[in-house]
Amino acid sequence: MGIELKKFDTRLQAEGPEVKHLDPAAAPFYLPIGDEVEIFTAAYKARLPLLLKGPTGCGKTRFVEHMAHQLSSLANGPNELITVACHEDLTGSDLVGRFLIQADETVWVDGPLTQAVRRGAICYLDEVVEARKDTTVLIHPLSDHRRILPIEKRGETIEAHEGFLLVISYNPGYQSIQKNLKHSTRQRFVTIEFTYPPADKEVEIIAHEAGVEQDIAHQLAVLGEKVRHLKASGLEEGVSTRLLIYAGELIRQGIAPRRAATVAVTWSLTDEADSKRAIDEVVKAIFP
Repeated sequence: MGIELKKFDTRLQAEGPEVKHLDPAAAPFYLPIGDEVEIFTAAYKARLPLLLKGPTGCGKTRFVEHMAHQLSSLANGPNELITVACHEDLTGSDLVGRFLIQADETVWVDGPLTQAVRRGAICYLDEVVEARKDTTVLIHPLSDHRRILPIEKRGETIEAHEGFLLVISYNPGYQSIQKNLKHSTRQRFVTIEFTYPPADKEVEIIAHEAGVEQDIAHQLAVLGEKVRHLKASGLEEGVSTRLLIYAGELIRQGIAPRRAATVAVTWSLTDEADSKRAIDEVVKAIFP
């Protein structure tokens, strides 16, 4: 059974979602760090909604894609993965659906959340705290024993398909009074905490994803570890595994290692002069 991956950016709704057909046997590469695979699998079998929290670029989205593929082989497993990139203008209608005028008639068009509920998909709300607070209230009936989605505009209540699962994520490092997850929301979810992988695992990930030799992957992993320690010196965010992979890909394409690290790590992380100098010193020490 294949999985159909649909990515919705509601700001580009008129253009429609990007659709990709995937083979469960070709699940995206994901290297487990702990027992997150077992926890996700158990939660899916029990139809318990999941909250993934961790810093940017640590593998949350890749993990969801990997698990969607793997779980598709289960009886009554998911048949799609629908990902919504949340943002501050996201409305309830963007998620649930709206009436639109087409030709000479008014028709109802399901939003990504409604489609997931009807079809038995995993619905992944990425960076859910970026959405408006009144929007997150919509997911409450789906994230408890009821598993229903009320659509007030149609006077309809949909019972979730057996294969449906709600997964949300956010970066705790960006939380503020204006952008946080209400306790009434977060206590409806089983939570998996993510962080950057340990050095030996990160070396393996970089080598696989960037296609570089182990020694280059090791140097990039060391760079990541040392730059993350600079957070105590004022750097707002540690370097993500994603950026280290980007640096590795540039090196594989022939860019000198120090230059690759500068453009993929230093300049991507900060515009603050002191922080850039501190990162540059680390880069020079690792790539003399």
